[in-house]
Amino acid sequence: MSDAAFRQALQRYDDGTAERGDLKLLTKDLLKRLVAKAPGHAVEVRVPPYGAVQCIEGPRHTRGTPGAVIEMPPELWIDVALGRISWADARLTGKLRASGERTDLSGLLPLVPR
Repeated sequence: MSDAAFRQALQRYDDGTAERGDLKLLTKDLLKRLVAKAPGHAVEVRVPPYGAVQCIEGPRHTRGTPGAVIEMPPELWIDVALGRISWADARLTGKLRASGERTDLSGLLPLVPR
């Protein structure tokens, strides 16, 4: 995916005209950036229906539900990943579920320089 495609999808998101494909592109790109910044397998970050990744160093899970899981809707993930909403405020929305160790991503965000 090109930076131009990301910027165009982000512009549509900001304009309120983003479609499903834009949300998918932004979600997947930002998840990829998270893995690049914090490689590992200790935490699973789920953004249904568009993606899930494992990141952050620590014990690897091999089957069943991982010990550390973060899940949120795409719009919240995009806003958190871009630093438009803090991790703490995102947790207060009730839309972000995080359980297990190492599930505070605040030290890794934002994923895109402002």
